[in-house]
Amino acid sequence: MIRELTCIVCPKGCALRVELEGKDVKSVTGHTCPRGQKYAEDECTHPMRTVTSTVRTSTGEVVAVKTATAIPKEKMVACMEAINRAVAQVPVTIGDVVIENVADTGVAVVAAANLEI
Repeated sequence: MIRELTCIVCPKGCALRVELEGKDVKSVTGHTCPRGQKYAEDECTHPMRTVTSTVRTSTGEVVAVKTATAIPKEKMVACMEAINRAVAQVPVTIGDVVIENVADTGVAVVAAANLEI
């Protein structure tokens, strides 16, 4: 099976072709750097995503948040459910942990903006 991807690691946006045999990557073509090959292999075997969203605060406003690192793509729905239930206490500073270990990923959801009282 051939899977075609656009690399998102750098601005070049290389057109990648990944040859798969079952769940195994047999070859990657079209990349112009080693990061493109790694991206294609990871995307086809265990895709990861950084989640960005907003969380309600104790004052009723919202504050931007994101996962501190990428999480498995299959955990995104559980992550968003946890984010939708969360309430951040104001004041909020960039980097404050809003949710620890979101969706049992070992990854925190952190504030991506400041919000003063």
